[in-house]
Amino acid sequence: VGPSGSEGERPQMPDKETKAMVGTEDTPGKASPGSQDLRPSVFHSIKLFVLCHSLLQLAQLMISGYLKSSISTVEKRFGLSSQTSGLLAAFNEVGNTALIVFVSYFGSRVHRPRLIGCGAVLVALAGLLMTLPHFISEPYRYDHTSPGDMPEDFKGSLCLPTTSAPTLAPSNSSCSSYTEVRHVTVVGIMFMAQTLLGVGTVPIQPFGISYIDDFAHNRNSPLYLGILFAVTTMGPGMAYGLGGLMLRLYVDIDRMPEGGINLTRKDPRWVGAWWLGFLISAGLVALAAIPYFFFPREMPKEKHELHFRRKVSALTVSSVNKDKEPPSEKSPGESTEKQNGLAQIAPDLTVIQFIRVFPRVLLRTLRHPIFLLVVLSQVCLSSTVAGMAVFLPKFLERQFSVTASYANLLIGSCTFPSAIVGIVVGGVLVKRLRLGPMRSSFLCLLGALFCLLLGLPLFFMGCPTHQIAGIPRQPGAQPGPGLFPDCMEPCSCPSDDFNPVCDSSAHVEYITPCHAGCTGWVVREAQDESQVFYTNCSCVIGGGPVPAGSCNSACSHLVLPFMLLVSLGAALAGATHTPSFMLIIRGVKKEDKTLAVGIQFMLLRVLAWMPSPVIHGSAIDTTCVHWAQRCGHRAVCRYYDHDLLRNRFIGLQFFFKTGSLVCFALVLAILRQQNKEAKTKGTICSSSLEQQLLASGPAKKTEDSRV
Repeated sequence: VGPSGSEGERPQMPDKETKAMVGTEDTPGKASPGSQDLRPSVFHSIKLFVLCHSLLQLAQLMISGYLKSSISTVEKRFGLSSQTSGLLAAFNEVGNTALIVFVSYFGSRVHRPRLIGCGAVLVALAGLLMTLPHFISEPYRYDHTSPGDMPEDFKGSLCLPTTSAPTLAPSNSSCSSYTEVRHVTVVGIMFMAQTLLGVGTVPIQPFGISYIDDFAHNRNSPLYLGILFAVTTMGPGMAYGLGGLMLRLYVDIDRMPEGGINLTRKDPRWVGAWWLGFLISAGLVALAAIPYFFFPREMPKEKHELHFRRKVSALTVSSVNKDKEPPSEKSPGESTEKQNGLAQIAPDLTVIQFIRVFPRVLLRTLRHPIFLLVVLSQVCLSSTVAGMAVFLPKFLERQFSVTASYANLLIGSCTFPSAIVGIVVGGVLVKRLRLGPMRSSFLCLLGALFCLLLGLPLFFMGCPTHQIAGIPRQPGAQPGPGLFPDCMEPCSCPSDDFNPVCDSSAHVEYITPCHAGCTGWVVREAQDESQVFYTNCSCVIGGGPVPAGSCNSACSHLVLPFMLLVSLGAALAGATHTPSFMLIIRGVKKEDKTLAVGIQFMLLRVLAWMPSPVIHGSAIDTTCVHWAQRCGHRAVCRYYDHDLLRNRFIGLQFFFKTGSLVCFALVLAILRQQNKEAKTKGTICSSSLEQQLLASGPAKKTEDSRV
């Protein structure tokens, strides 16, 4: 009766289809005579939809996460500060947050597969728009002195007083109003693409999950959703892996200059092919969007439970009581009853009524202390994840002098798999141990505590800033004449040039060969790439030669232990995901449950995913000791104070982890107080026999499972 009643609430379905769905919803042995007519094509299969949706969300998360993997490269290519790049990375949450609440309102009114397909097409277009700045910009010049001839680039960086005036002319003439407008246009296009990306992702996950839940067999639905989440969680890790591969290629691989380039990947001026990953991801999303335009608006309810799913259920049903059954595997009547919350009421409301109802439900939900504290703890953890996801590659590059591609490969192969393992372990612990609210909050508290303790050694794992001639070590101090003012005195070195060389014997770095007093250069061919050396350097003992590029770090061997601790912390933070989610589900009223989850995700976006990258980027900018100048304005940072960078970046992470720990501790304290009050109330109202039962262990366990 329950299932037929719920299906009868859909007036837009044909009578034939309604009858078939009512007759086959939960009776595997009975097949409706007209059920064969309801499958005219392969697209009337919920299994195919699960496969397509897993691939689509995988590709969508790849394109969403790819910018984070190449953020330092985009900074160098377009002269952005970390604050601006952090804002750019967070901007896709703007369009998403503005529209995500209305998904609850539209519900099943719309053609969900078709709307998912349209959203995917929008995501693919956003990816293509993100590559547009590469094609409309001039080819990348890693030396600003000469746009044409390669040897002239090298000569322009040398200590040649007679050519000092001509070298400054092109740099000044490039600061025209046209150049400034083009720079603003390029940055504006990237912000527009990020906004479009956020709008396109709005219908994909909510409509996909509800579509699977509506038309899968009630016992198969949790399994399908588990497969969906397992596949899609690999998306961010694959985005970093793709970034690691693409950044090994030179940015202008489609328009290489004659004679090639004389840069190595370790050179700080190296810019990888950041745009190529967007093209690949956008193509994958476009291919994954095609099947959605062929799926029906409604399809017959899946008739049979999967064979292996039934086999597992048969083995466990003897040892598991029905009253202790997981909430995701309740009977059809319970799942129908569960859907009669605001999600079912919302389609009956007008837009104006929905907007009026929403603030009241929001305030009522936020007044619940457990819900509010758990969401705040998740906000703190999400803030650490957002900051790490955007700026950890850049931090590894600067702190340990590794290449951008190697940093991305480390993150993609270590951090994200560890986080996935942590999420799975947390879910298994909740299910196997049948944790109640008290024990779930205690598990969250332990995870947050150990995650905090693992972050402490990170403060001491890093490299100090090496000496840079002419650059003070304190952020904000003005550049001086440098360590060797006499040797570079006859050279008229351009102030805005950047072509670093390293005196490895003294471990001193010079901004340009001119600052080192070099008057000659030579190119030596290596196995797979050529290396430039500068000779006759008056500031270098012995006169050189000195190689082009920054000095290598003295503690680059610490990058693997650093990543090991970060990955273990990610696993522990992931272990708190499922128990904290269950605290939210069990902590609000039944009719507000669906919207409470939507409010949770909205608050995570507004309070964590949007501001956190900007906060981390601003903190990183405060540690800069030498800024590049673009037409008199501050552009990308070239040198950081490494100790200050490490303390402020890891310090922000430590601050958010501490906030999460405090919130979980308050949740545990409130739950204990509620349990004490419940026991006191029960003691007053019950007999002495009931008091003994309440004091015993089994009764306590029954109470935990009931709550």
